[in-house]
Amino acid sequence: MGGKSSVFDMIGPVMIGPSSSHTAGVVRIARAAIRVLGGKPDHADITFYNSFARTYEGHGSDKAIIGGLMDFKTDDAKIKQAFEIAEESGLTYVFKSIGNASVYHPNTIKLNLIKGEKKVEVIGESLGGGLINISFVDGFIADFSAQSHTLIIKANDVSGAIAFISSVIAQEQANIATMSVSRKGKNDQACHVIEMDSGLQPITIEYLKSLPWIKEIIYIPDIDL
Repeated sequence: MGGKSSVFDMIGPVMIGPSSSHTAGVVRIARAAIRVLGGKPDHADITFYNSFARTYEGHGSDKAIIGGLMDFKTDDAKIKQAFEIAEESGLTYVFKSIGNASVYHPNTIKLNLIKGEKKVEVIGESLGGGLINISFVDGFIADFSAQSHTLIIKANDVSGAIAFISSVIAQEQANIATMSVSRKGKNDQACHVIEMDSGLQPITIEYLKSLPWIKEIIYIPDIDL
């Protein structure tokens, strides 16, 4: 895999390829995904869909996604050597491609990541201009941009949960920009995804974690910070 050439071999350290959808957006999807995971993965199964499936090698999306999984920023010169650095660091990965998946955005990537015993599945869309949408996390609808401070809460589907979580965030005067909730079924596990204009203090996150009906909290500051 490390012997393939790509756009990064021609453009130097600045990550501007034929399309930022195929470069900057891809890096940012990976950087968001490893924050969902809680760190850099040991292994990644990477599936490119639709237009990505046809162009990911020639446009450098393969190096971009591996660089992002190692938390390189979009303008990091090390992305050119992403395959070699990944091998040295022990990161293993498999590329897959699926064309004509009509249920997905044209520029979609699915990441199945493993770190120790933890596994996550993140599906992201590259929207152009470096903008992204993380559409699914572990099968739940997510729809966040990773440009804001993002709180992902997996919890039991209990009455009053949305109002309670909102009130806790309000105590910090953190303005909620977007909030979505999806669930597997009535009275089953729900996933709250909240984008905020400012961050939360660690003590607030720890308080939410201590509640018995909250099963997992993932806090993602702006990934470009």
